[in-house]
Amino acid sequence: QVQLVESGGGLVQAGGSLRLSCAASGSIFSINNMGWYRQAPGKQRELVASITSGGYTNYADSVKGRFSISRDNAKKTVYLQMNSLKPEDTAVYYCKMTATGSRAYWGKGTPVTVSS
Repeated sequence: QVQLVESGGGLVQAGGSLRLSCAASGSIFSINNMGWYRQAPGKQRELVASITSGGYTNYADSVKGRFSISRDNAKKTVYLQMNSLKPEDTAVYYCKMTATGSRAYWGKGTPVTVSS
């Protein structure tokens, strides 16, 4: 059974930083894509950032230059460094991992609240 567990969310003032982590456990191997999504109240879930097994990264325009995604394949972990946070970054952040020939797995989410 595969489980993804996010951590690192919390309350921060505007302009502050947070680092999210998401670790996978269980029978998931050869993870191709790892990504972070977020869902604000009343809004649809959106892609924040993703990273392939080759290290190619993709970011939403709203976070470019402020957020950085990275991964540790040995630990089956993906990170999201969030700097210069804004109130509009407030959301529940979810990680997603997809392995070769497998379905996508999601974490349960970690809340991020940015106060003005």
